[in-house]
Amino acid sequence: MTRRVVITGLGPVSGIGMGIDEVWDALCAGRSGIARLETFDPSGFSCQLACEIKGFKVKNFVPKSYRKATKVMARDIELAVAAADYAAKDAGLQTPGTAGDDGPRSYDASRVSAQIGAGLIAADVEELTMALAESAKSGSFDIHEWGKDGMNHLTPLWLLKYLPNMLASHVAIIHDTQGPSNTITCGNSSSGLSIGESLRVIQRGKAEAGLCGGIESKLNVMAYKRQEMSDRLSECETADGVRPFDENADGMVIGEGGGIVVLEETESYENREKPENHKPYAEVVGFGASQTVHRESRNWQTDPEGRAIANAIKIALHEADANPDEIDMIVAYGSGMPGWDAGEVAAYRKVFGDRLKDIPVITVKAFAGNCGSGGGGLDVCVAAKAIKDGKVPAIINRDAPLEGIGGNQDSQDKDIRHALIISTGFGGQNTAILLKKYTA
Repeated sequence: MTRRVVITGLGPVSGIGMGIDEVWDALCAGRSGIARLETFDPSGFSCQLACEIKGFKVKNFVPKSYRKATKVMARDIELAVAAADYAAKDAGLQTPGTAGDDGPRSYDASRVSAQIGAGLIAADVEELTMALAESAKSGSFDIHEWGKDGMNHLTPLWLLKYLPNMLASHVAIIHDTQGPSNTITCGNSSSGLSIGESLRVIQRGKAEAGLCGGIESKLNVMAYKRQEMSDRLSECETADGVRPFDENADGMVIGEGGGIVVLEETESYENREKPENHKPYAEVVGFGASQTVHRESRNWQTDPEGRAIANAIKIALHEADANPDEIDMIVAYGSGMPGWDAGEVAAYRKVFGDRLKDIPVITVKAFAGNCGSGGGGLDVCVAAKAIKDGKVPAIINRDAPLEGIGGNQDSQDKDIRHALIISTGFGGQNTAILLKKYTA
C-alpha cells in the first residue's frame, strides 16, 4: 500500500464544456452553463433550469468497429464513453480505443482496471409508452398484461441500455481493460468511491493504471420528477439563483455528465511511452469515506453538525500524513440545498476552524448543475487541473456566504500544495479525496 498513484489524464464532460480545456476556461471566466431546459418541455415543473450537454454525438468517441454498439447505449453510457476517451487521450494512454486494435499498448490489458460510478438510469419514456399502453387494456395498468403482451413491445436488447454496470462495461471493452472492474451506485458519492476503489487496486499491486470516476444524466422526465418530489430543486428562474453556500439558496439545479480520470502507479507511468513534456496533474495521497447517520430525521436529512463529513476529511488527512493547515483549496459538494450546505460547512469549520474563511471553497455545481453520480468525477478533474496550473477558478453566486466561509471571487493564481475534494450523497455516503502537487 506504499505505491504512489498519480492522475495523468482528465475526462470531464458537462454542459460548460467537453474536455478539460473547455471546462477550465468556463470556470476561470465565471461562465455558468445553466439555462432553461430544452431536452423536454419543463413547463409543468417548479424548476425549469438545467445544465445540458448540447450537440453531442457518441459516434465521435468510439472506434468505427464499435459503432453498432451505440444502439444499446443510454445517455449515461454515451457520456461515459466520451469521458473515458478524453481521459485516455489526455493521459497519452495507448489503448485499442486510442490507437486502434493493432496499435501499441501502454500496459498489458490485465494490468488496467475500470471503476466507474453510475446512477439510476431512467428508461426513455417513448420506449416505454407502447409497452405500457398494451398493459392497460382494461383502462388501468395490469401487471399480468405487462407480462403477457406489454413487455413484448420493448426491443430485445432493451435492458442492456439501462443496467448501471454498462458504463464500465463499454469503457472496458473499448479500451481493453481486463484488470479489476467495478460499478458503484451510491448516489452523489459514486464517483468519489470509484476513484477511491481504483486507488486501492493500484496500491495493492493488482493494476498499474485505471479509468475511474462517474457519469450520470437525470435530464429525463422521470428522473427530473423524482428530484422535484424529493423537494430538492431550486425554484430560481435564472442561473444566478443557483447559490451553493449562500444564505439565499433554495435548492439545486440538475446538470448532466461528470468526469473520468486516469490513475497510474508513478513508476509505471514514468517508464511508459508518452507524449513529450507530458506530466501528471497531481498525486492522490489520501482517501477517506464515512456514513452520515441522522436519527432525528430517520436519516432523511443530513447531520447539521457535519460530523461524518469531518471524519472522512480527517481519514484522508491522516493517510496523507498532512494537517489542515496544508490545505490550499477545497472543491466542495455544495449542492445549494440549505440544510445540506449548512451541514457541509459545519464539517469544514470542525476541521479548519477560523482558517476556513481564507481557503477558497470552489462549487462547480454553481456552473454545471448537480451531475449526480458524476459530480465527484468532475470535481476531481477541476482540482487536479487547478493544482497543475497553479490557479483557483472563480467563485460565483455567493453574495451572502454562510458563516465562516468566503464569498465571490475572480479566478486567481495560487500555488496549491494540497486540494481536498468532497462528495456527500443523499443516502449518507461521504468521500474525501486529497490531491498533492506532483513531484517526480
